[in-house]
Amino acid sequence: MTRHIQRPSLSRRAVLRGGVAFGGAALLAQLGAGRAFAAEPEKPAELIVRAWGGSWVDALKAGVSDPFTAATGITIRHDLTEDNEIQPKIWAAAEQKRVPPIHINWDTTTNATKSALRGVAEDLSDLSNLAGTTDLAKPVGLEGYPIVNTYGYVYVLAYRPEAFPDGAPKSWKDLLDPKFKGRIALYNDGIGFHFPAQVAGGGKLEDIPANMDACWAFVEQMKAQEPLLGEDPDFTTWFQNGEIDAACTISTNAREARKNGVNIAWTVPEEGCKFDTDGLWIPVGLPENELYWAKQYINFALTKDAQQVWLDGLGLPGVVPGLTPPADLVDDASYPTKPADFEHLIRISAQVQVENESEWFAKFKAIMQG
Repeated sequence: MTRHIQRPSLSRRAVLRGGVAFGGAALLAQLGAGRAFAAEPEKPAELIVRAWGGSWVDALKAGVSDPFTAATGITIRHDLTEDNEIQPKIWAAAEQKRVPPIHINWDTTTNATKSALRGVAEDLSDLSNLAGTTDLAKPVGLEGYPIVNTYGYVYVLAYRPEAFPDGAPKSWKDLLDPKFKGRIALYNDGIGFHFPAQVAGGGKLEDIPANMDACWAFVEQMKAQEPLLGEDPDFTTWFQNGEIDAACTISTNAREARKNGVNIAWTVPEEGCKFDTDGLWIPVGLPENELYWAKQYINFALTKDAQQVWLDGLGLPGVVPGLTPPADLVDDASYPTKPADFEHLIRISAQVQVENESEWFAKFKAIMQG
């Protein structure tokens, strides 16, 4: 998806364990003055961080990458190769014992879990700032921290208020109105849409993944609406250009369009919306000094200062307590902070998604292309 996980070296971890002990705030304080410490290995000229484009990479750059460069002098290069495209390249490098094409992967938790189960992700359990994170940071069902979840997000139903004069759509089925033909957008693999489609089609969430006939029946109905299929940058552009009236998309994309002057809103319909997480992980096979500094980058991304700026840009709830929600998202359904906020959000385990997502994506594409 466009935005849509270990065989860690014991010698590497032994060498690095002491060095990763200081936190992000100390990193800025100590390295900002350009001082070197005996415990630190040589700095690489750059670190390559795979990222999503548009407002996503802009937010990461402002909150994490630029401050890290200012503190360390290490240039951060953002590789905008899509997560699904770079995954086999990382796997092949690990299998052939080559240096991976990137240092850090900003990835969906589901994709990252696939890599972790394959044994190609470094263990990040020794990052000192993990001690200050919430339970959301821990990848469920995996040993240690081959990935660190960094925030959560909701696949909302975003819409143009003028296209819904009677108020926010109450159901995903409202999009089946003929007037929206050719005016709806979905991710090109259907991510975010499968679970609410299961409910909208008359099925039950507890039947996932054993029986998803209801989901595919609703996707068939949606196909007749001739939706636009794309990725994160597309959604923002389509809303800005007035090409769509509604979309199943991450709230960040709708918010970005609104920041750019588009009259847009979003809602969580009665069937619910998918809630998921993204995270950061490091492929195996890096030279020891590059692994050390890649870990420092992720450790810094777990500080309150970094998360506040990074996630303000994305409008997403982070994994560090005490973050201040953006003013426009206080009490917003897409920015859950309390247990009650999750009542209408659909959370399916990463294991179920890992085991079935490829099949779901293929089924969705087959319907849409059939």
